[in-house]
Amino acid sequence: MTEQTETQSETQSETTTETQSETTTETQAQTQTSAQTQTQTQTQTQTEGPAAIVVPPLPATPPLPATPPPPAPRPDRRVLRAVLRWTAVAVVFGAVGAGTAYGIGAMERSDVPGLATASDGRWEYPTLIRPPLPSGSPGPFADSNPAEAHHADLRALVLPAPKGAKEDPALRGSDGWLPTGTFLAEYSEASERDALRTALTDRGLRYIAARGWTTTDGTRTRIYLLRFGSGVVVHDLFTERVAPASAPGFRLRGTDVSLFDDGFPPQTDIDRVQRSAYNEMAPYGPEQVRHAYLSAGDVLALVVQSREGRAAAVPFQQTVVLQSQLLG
Repeated sequence: MTEQTETQSETQSETTTETQSETTTETQAQTQTSAQTQTQTQTQTQTEGPAAIVVPPLPATPPLPATPPPPAPRPDRRVLRAVLRWTAVAVVFGAVGAGTAYGIGAMERSDVPGLATASDGRWEYPTLIRPPLPSGSPGPFADSNPAEAHHADLRALVLPAPKGAKEDPALRGSDGWLPTGTFLAEYSEASERDALRTALTDRGLRYIAARGWTTTDGTRTRIYLLRFGSGVVVHDLFTERVAPASAPGFRLRGTDVSLFDDGFPPQTDIDRVQRSAYNEMAPYGPEQVRHAYLSAGDVLALVVQSREGRAAAVPFQQTVVLQSQLLG
């Protein structure tokens, strides 16, 4: 009994042990199979199943920023200070230049040093005022004055001397009236002086007013106003004897060849005053002589300028035009 009982116990123990071993083995196999099945199921679910999760696309990757250039080397502080200093100087000079240009632009020509009226050779004359006419007397070119007579005092119609000039008392004459011989001394040849004296006498010369001066540059000016009985007489003497178109009718003292001077600007012409100007051609003597004849109603005028070396054109033209304005 005892051996049988031990035999059964051992048999049951072995059976129990084998059963537990098999159970454990099956449990492990089932566990592995379940794990494999779960893995396969998850894989199928992600790839094939209708309930697969759709992963949204990732946003586009933004472009990488450009690689910044390496920083420029810092300039030398001495160079930087020099640049700033010269820039400031340029700004200051620019502002001063702009202010100067504005100031000059806003000033009158006569107020700007170097651009004043005298800088182009013109002289500074006093303000010109025509002398008053006698009561009831018409002007020289009025319709009621067919003789074109100047009723104003002829001596007051002579152009005054410019500022700084020294007057020539010899041309003032007696009480302002000049002898005919003093006027004729302007001409060189005795034969021509005689011919001109005859022409003046035949045409009824009444009297002569004159004035002369010398400016600081050595230019000598002489102005003669000869009055006759009518404008017709003066016009004939002007065109036929003393002032032909190409060259003067009588040669002045100190000249050789003088020809018509067309250098006067057209805008300087004075209405009802005829003008013929002449310029001595080179080679000339110690002085150059310029002269002009004016025909203005009953007055014949002669303007002469001479200067050692060369007589300037601008003051000559200015003098002739101003004298024309007084007679016009």
